[in-house]
Amino acid sequence: MIQYFKNIESQTIEISKPEDGIWVNLVPPFKEEEFIELGENLDIPIEFLRDSLDIDERPRFEIEDNVKFIVIKTPTENNSFNDSDAFYITIPICIILTHHHIVTVNSFDNGAIKKFLGSFQKRHPDKRNMMVLKIFEKIVTDFLEYLKQINHQRNQYETSLYESNSNEDLLNLMRIQKSLVYFMTALRSNELLMLKLERTNFLGLNDDEREFLNDLIVDTSQAVEMANIYTNILTSTLDAFASVISNNLNNVMKRLTSITIILSLPALVASVYGMNVEIPYAHSTHAFYIPIILSLIVSVIISWYFMKKKWF
Repeated sequence: MIQYFKNIESQTIEISKPEDGIWVNLVPPFKEEEFIELGENLDIPIEFLRDSLDIDERPRFEIEDNVKFIVIKTPTENNSFNDSDAFYITIPICIILTHHHIVTVNSFDNGAIKKFLGSFQKRHPDKRNMMVLKIFEKIVTDFLEYLKQINHQRNQYETSLYESNSNEDLLNLMRIQKSLVYFMTALRSNELLMLKLERTNFLGLNDDEREFLNDLIVDTSQAVEMANIYTNILTSTLDAFASVISNNLNNVMKRLTSITIILSLPALVASVYGMNVEIPYAHSTHAFYIPIILSLIVSVIISWYFMKKKWF
């Protein structure tokens, strides 16, 4: 689906066909006919539009026929039905700068463009460089917000794990760890992209725009550091819980072994007195009580010894 937006007197208006100085936004579902028609109307290489559909497209920029193409990663919630998948993933947003338009292509529905659309009345599509930088800003803001949510979720699952040691909480922590891996990879790629844009001045930024881009690079570096810290904390937490679980398992096995020994000794006494041979006190009126008393004495002594050694 293709959306055309124009800013008229500080109001965002969706129009039916492209004009000069507007923002064109492509959202799923896509049709090949729409790509071809849009490429012909706006003089966009069809490869740029098709590359936008690749979810694994890495952050990069290039230029062809004076049309600029930029790919940057943005975070989004994972709608997968698999319980072992990450809570959050990253998807590409493709920005195409033509001679008179700015075009964004989203392979999936994402929050960064929605937030950008919500504040579009403050934008000026004719100032295309600033539009691109503002999209970058929304993406960086999204990363920071998602990282805060991830940290909050991690604290909740850790607290629950301390109390119950449930497998579900461990699985959720692993899903958070996968999300952080996606975030770390995307943030580092985005940071490199912005650094290259600053170094090459690919967009032809003025001094104010270059300063704004530099601020975005600093914010992205902060997000990278946050993701790295949260990843290290989560890794240490999972390692600690793995050690705790292993230690608990050892304690359980120790207790079960002790119980087995305590139960086996009375069985040994009973089996000795159950043999078909002459044994002491076999004809005594107390022959039944002798093995029982010996079994109890042996069990009490072994139990006391194990408790003294703190094997229980």
